[in-house]
Amino acid sequence: MPLLLLGIIGKTKAAFAGRVGPPLLQPYFDVIKLLRKGSVFSRTTTWVFKAGPLVGLVTALFAAMLTPLGGHLAPISFEGDLVLFAYLFGLGRFFTVAAALDTGSAFEGMGGAREVTFSCLTEPALFFGLIVLTRLSGSLSLSTMIGPGLGQAWHNGGAALVLVGFSLFIVLLTETCRIPVDDPNTHLELTMIHEVMVLDHGGPALGLIEYAAALKLFVLGSLVVRIAIPYSGNVWTSWGVFAGGMVLLAVLIGVVESTMARLRMAQVPILLVAACLLSAFGIVLVAR
Repeated sequence: MPLLLLGIIGKTKAAFAGRVGPPLLQPYFDVIKLLRKGSVFSRTTTWVFKAGPLVGLVTALFAAMLTPLGGHLAPISFEGDLVLFAYLFGLGRFFTVAAALDTGSAFEGMGGAREVTFSCLTEPALFFGLIVLTRLSGSLSLSTMIGPGLGQAWHNGGAALVLVGFSLFIVLLTETCRIPVDDPNTHLELTMIHEVMVLDHGGPALGLIEYAAALKLFVLGSLVVRIAIPYSGNVWTSWGVFAGGMVLLAVLIGVVESTMARLRMAQVPILLVAACLLSAFGIVLVAR
């Protein structure tokens, strides 16, 4: 489903632009094509450059294993796994930035500097949102925080969950490099953040990066969908509701990217601070 979400976003943007757009399954074709190509590595790079895409994919897969989907328990669950969940993304980001710096390019170093600067503001927003869920559920495990009991939490702290939902949606757009924070399709020097860090990657390495980015969108999107639609019931109905919610989220992202312009670089921190404040206000509401 992660690559399917990218296809839905592309189709939504094409519809707003009055175009047919690429096929819905085009992201699958692109990743398969990249995985079938050969690899070319600069002699100036070290093992760090080759490890970046692999670590990014492994951390995203591990984060997915910690995430309860469709109101069911996660495959891996334990008390305190929310901390591991947040810092798995941090580990993947670290190796991506390190791989960019390993090329010795000042251009990629610029993108890495922007990436870590914005991550300093997205991580507090994510943690504040998780704190709200912890207060409402009384647990430090994601499977309990956004599990079957989330529906009851809406009765006790619905206003706080609304704020957290908006905050995590902003975090989602930032972490996955979507408009209005970044544009995954841009190649303009002054506006590139994530794309500039992977300019020297190609073939299977770029394919792993593309799939890891889609998987990251899927994992963070599942949190937003679960908070917005806390349905828990019949097994098949729960999966259907979850899948439908993910499709609606992809359409919403496509609408946002079609109706908004990319923010100027100096305005992005303001948006991220707003996300932090939304989650912080949620903490205030549940602490009363």
